[in-house]
Amino acid sequence: MKPVTFACNETLALAPEDVARNILDLTKWPDFHGYGPMPGIKAAEFEIKTPDIVGSRIRVTNQDGSSHVEEIVEWQPTKRIQLHMKEFSPPLSRLATWFVETWDFERVGKETKVTRSFEMNAKSLLTWPVLWMISFMLKKAIARHLREMRTTP
Repeated sequence: MKPVTFACNETLALAPEDVARNILDLTKWPDFHGYGPMPGIKAAEFEIKTPDIVGSRIRVTNQDGSSHVEEIVEWQPTKRIQLHMKEFSPPLSRLATWFVETWDFERVGKETKVTRSFEMNAKSLLTWPVLWMISFMLKKAIARHLREMRTTP
């Protein structure tokens, strides 16, 4: 079954390494506010933080009490970062098995073009349409988060 996919772009006045550093600053994760009924992030903490970052696991608690784990599977702070989201609590655990979030960086002068793309794997053919509808809210939340990153240091 084909994953549900989407991508958002924004140009930030930060170097790629600064964006990467912000991803590792878990105090910034509650800056993700969600969209509509999709909850924002309440807190994030490292379950495991590896010396080379790949393999680090971050436990995320959302504002509605739901949670999931994000594992860093690729760490190239000047080019690309990839996180594998899994171990969803209900209700998302009934709909999806995993998400992959990829941050791609392209330096443009003193700015960085950031592309955040998502692959969302539905649990079944029956849950695929629901996940597809959720992707619209998540895309709006990601686009807003990127805009906010553009305006805050």
